Amino acid sequence: MKKALMAGFCTLLLLAAVCAGAAPKSEDYYSVYSGELTSLNYLVVSTENEQAVAANVIDGLVEYDKYGVLVPSLATDWSNSSDGLKWTFNIRKGVKWVDNTGREYAEVTAQDWVDAAKYIFDKKNASLTADVAYSVIKNGKAYFEGKITDFSQVGVRAIDKYTLEYTLEKPVPYFLSMLTYVCFLPVNGQFLAEKGARFGTDNKTLLYNGAYIIQSFEPQVGRTLVRNEKYWDKDHVYIKRLIFKYNKEAGTLSPELFLRGQISDATIPSSLIDSWMKDPAKRAIVRPAETTMYTYFYAFNFNPTFDAQYEPDNWKIAVNNKNFRKSIFHALDKRAAMLTSEPYAPERRLHNTITPRNFVNAGGKDYVDMAELAQYAKTDSFNKSLALDYKAKAKAELAGKAKFPVKIMMPYNAGMSDWTNRAQVVEQQLESLLGTDYIDVIPVGFPATGFLGATRRKGNYAMQECNWGPDYADPETYTDPFVAGSNYNWPEMAVGYMQSNGKTVYENMVNQAKAEVVNIAKRYELFAKAEAYFIGEAFVIPYAIGGGGFIASKLEPFSYPFAPFGMSILKYKGQTVLPKPLSTEEYNKLKAKWEAERVEALKKSKF
Repeated sequence: MKKALMAGFCTLLLLAAVCAGAAPKSEDYYSVYSGELTSLNYLVVSTENEQAVAANVIDGLVEYDKYGVLVPSLATDWSNSSDGLKWTFNIRKGVKWVDNTGREYAEVTAQDWVDAAKYIFDKKNASLTADVAYSVIKNGKAYFEGKITDFSQVGVRAIDKYTLEYTLEKPVPYFLSMLTYVCFLPVNGQFLAEKGARFGTDNKTLLYNGAYIIQSFEPQVGRTLVRNEKYWDKDHVYIKRLIFKYNKEAGTLSPELFLRGQISDATIPSSLIDSWMKDPAKRAIVRPAETTMYTYFYAFNFNPTFDAQYEPDNWKIAVNNKNFRKSIFHALDKRAAMLTSEPYAPERRLHNTITPRNFVNAGGKDYVDMAELAQYAKTDSFNKSLALDYKAKAKAELAGKAKFPVKIMMPYNAGMSDWTNRAQVVEQQLESLLGTDYIDVIPVGFPATGFLGATRRKGNYAMQECNWGPDYADPETYTDPFVAGSNYNWPEMAVGYMQSNGKTVYENMVNQAKAEVVNIAKRYELFAKAEAYFIGEAFVIPYAIGGGGFIASKLEPFSYPFAPFGMSILKYKGQTVLPKPLSTEEYNKLKAKWEAERVEALKKSKF
């Protein structure tokens, strides 16, 4: 008992020191993972798994502080031309690129952003985030598509050693927030040329200018990140080592490893939360996990590539029938699905739109309350009566065309116990309501490592739980998965939706919204109309927002860089590992204090 009281006292002292502005002490951070990285080449990756590493080893021009206020990083200041097209950034002097041993290689200069853009905009390098950058940079897309070959015509240039200039195709109201995304990170061009195709294949083929260096990297074993002692902002990096160990059963074993003191935090799965809540000792170290602006939805695939045993041709016929899609749209009991992850408070994560509430607002109105989207935002799509009505219509329209029951191949990540359970719940719930004479939902487990590459990205699914995280502060970011060329569900291949200009109804609506760059309220309303249309056609079933659940963690929860988009929130910079985990009560007090401080910080923000 004395030991526990002393640990709690030390934790409170440490938090008091943080609040007083003193540099806090921190333990090392330990974690386990089951999904291995596919690459360390941050110029090509797009998933959070890879970006979580990049965020900690590479700094960009700007970042967000712990209140979500945009602040300088490798750019000390910046300016925008009166027409909104040119952005000029003054690069911080004296920042060093170092290798995996911490040895200096070169100084960070404006040219590093030019070299990164040239690499990303080279189509043969297959950057998965190139479209985010070339969608706004002048001539970026033209260079990517080979229509121009002179990179000097692209709107990224170094005016001098420490001055970087971006020229945009058109004014972009949210451009600064885009700079926190991976495709706007710098690279040293000389090092990139030296390594060629080996760049980012391991920790020795990378340079680092961020808070941490990857000291060791062994796939299927683990990786260790150590504080970069030459980092320009080293005084705000408190955790000296981040140790990650591979364990294919990480999702299952983490709670027990946490109790043994072997890792610093653990998500408590829904299968265990009851027993933890009933145990006073465990209850004292568990707290709610924050929700995020990641959006989760079930997508219907219009470009099926799965095995013949799941009848892809028959699926293609069925999914192109709107009433068939609507029957499943209204049959999915989202609350029942969410109980597999959030048994105590499922409503805090359930969502009826693609864009989450509280993401952006204009004129005092939340985006999801605008235009026709407002009806979807306040209405649960689950409706047994409507589901059965649409089933009857679909069966009549598909008679003689599709074979019943329609097989629905539904992949899930077998490395996540909650998702494994949820797949079974969704299968049973949909078949129970709509009948096994109509559909045959077939959950198929895939390993955690390379999951997306094996399923969604190659069209290897009929219906799949998918997610998307915002890249910048504008509703446009939530349209990216559903435009032509993306690898989510290929709605451009749906029969009957293409218009005379070669684009779908949805894309034309989105493009109309994109074109409005002056009147932000009107811009948001146009995006809301497009999103409402997409949901109304049942191309996807909006399901939930990310995060939530319960965790046991020694990480101080309100010191990390905060933002609902980009990579800032993935950083360990500013964080501390406490002597003991916070209880729910301690967490709630800190959260209330942080929320009040954030309101004031946002009022003072210049950006």
